[in-house]
Amino acid sequence: MDELAGTSVAVIGAGFGGLSTACYLADAGADVTVVEKTDQIGGRASTLERDGFRFDMGPSWYLMPDVFEEFFASFDSHPSDYYGLTRLDPHYRIFFKDNEGRRPGRDAPGLNVDTDGDTIDVTPDREQVKQVFDAYEPGAGDVLDDYLAQAKENYEVGMEHFVKTDRPRVRDWMDPKLAEYARGLTLLGSMQDHVEQYFDHPKLQQVMQYTLVFLGGSPDTTPALYNLMSHVDFGLGVYYPEGGMGGVVDGITALARELGVEFRTGHPVSAIKGRRGGFKLDTEPGDAVLADVVVSDADYAHTEQALLPAEKRQYDADYWDARTYAPSAFLLYLGVEGDVEPLAHHTLVLPSDWDTHFAQIFDDPAWPDDPAYYLCVPSKTDDTVAPDGHSNLFALVPVAPGLDDTPAVRESYRDLVLDDIAENTGVDLRDRIVVEERFSVSEFADRYNSHQGTALGLAHTLRQTALFRPPHRSTALDGLYFTGANTTPGIGVPMCLISGEVTANNVLADAR
Repeated sequence: MDELAGTSVAVIGAGFGGLSTACYLADAGADVTVVEKTDQIGGRASTLERDGFRFDMGPSWYLMPDVFEEFFASFDSHPSDYYGLTRLDPHYRIFFKDNEGRRPGRDAPGLNVDTDGDTIDVTPDREQVKQVFDAYEPGAGDVLDDYLAQAKENYEVGMEHFVKTDRPRVRDWMDPKLAEYARGLTLLGSMQDHVEQYFDHPKLQQVMQYTLVFLGGSPDTTPALYNLMSHVDFGLGVYYPEGGMGGVVDGITALARELGVEFRTGHPVSAIKGRRGGFKLDTEPGDAVLADVVVSDADYAHTEQALLPAEKRQYDADYWDARTYAPSAFLLYLGVEGDVEPLAHHTLVLPSDWDTHFAQIFDDPAWPDDPAYYLCVPSKTDDTVAPDGHSNLFALVPVAPGLDDTPAVRESYRDLVLDDIAENTGVDLRDRIVVEERFSVSEFADRYNSHQGTALGLAHTLRQTALFRPPHRSTALDGLYFTGANTTPGIGVPMCLISGEVTANNVLADAR
């Protein structure tokens, strides 16, 4: 396929959306150059190496393997051509900081009952998970089957007809076939409303809702359709790619190079000039990049507000300030002596009442007093990420975007997080840390030009889903396109891969 032969394309940003778009356009015959601000390819999926430790700095969950398989299949290849996969068991472990609701009425595999706070393992074994659910709420195991059947239907129909299909205009949603596709789907209400129809116990509700972290929303604001994420979790599995998410970046980068894509790292773009057929990107090193078409995988608001003159912007500053953003994060990358039992590869630490934490992100922004957080220990699975006798760990606390993260605040919050880990998991890291790096709101803003320092982009609220997200094709500047998490289908590595295909299809459609 050489529909774009003779067309030059400049892609700004080498995140997963930019990499995906670059691959599809190069495969269509375009001469593609990816221009990346930082010295690494991968965008937020960058890596940190220090003193024998290697950390994934951004995404660390390999979910929706079917999307990766479909992406590579578009180029007559397979993920296994570039990296291996290990299915995690358990998928993840949950530490509840305290106990609320009915106490477990019986023992179950993967359930550790404690007066201070229970621990749950969610494994690939559905029967094991059902026994845990039944222990908290008699009959909940069978209810889980019903819930997941609905989630599977939402996933299969939603992915095929709503996620992968670009419908940027209202009239695109007037297709009568959509009513047939949508019949039976969970389209109305919030995730909180939906989950409450199935489960009463607050802990079981949290198990079904934790995936909202990957969408940057809260149970009260995320549409119920996203219960499809439970099929991703329980039905498709959780994996670890060889080399971590950095290994996935390396694999897609290798594919892109095979397709002829050129990469220029360390080239921050300072201005987009021109229009279709005659674009010029100014970069800070001073060497301009010329192209017929430009695709931006950089932060959408940054692209419009900082790289374009006012007359070529679709939205003004007030529009961006009025959006609801997914959380930022407070991150600690830690290399520690010894092991970190009883943590799993993926561990969640949750207060029974996490509404307060969500409120301090979305309603009344503040540093969470009693945080819900995530711990990742890749050294449980991969012995190349830490020296012998050491563990590789990072802690991630979702926090409100735009918070003031002064050195004093960060130091104080670092101590709070380490104390909380010790108290609620029994893992005291404080005297064993040999490598430590911190990353938070200001770094997301400075390194990635992320609006308000959000870690993910626009949250998936009802008013920021589907056609209510900014478009892939600029309506103000001919020849400029957008890809990545702020466009459709949205947040997450698999969604960004799909976004790249959607953007490339827009470019191809306009070239015909």
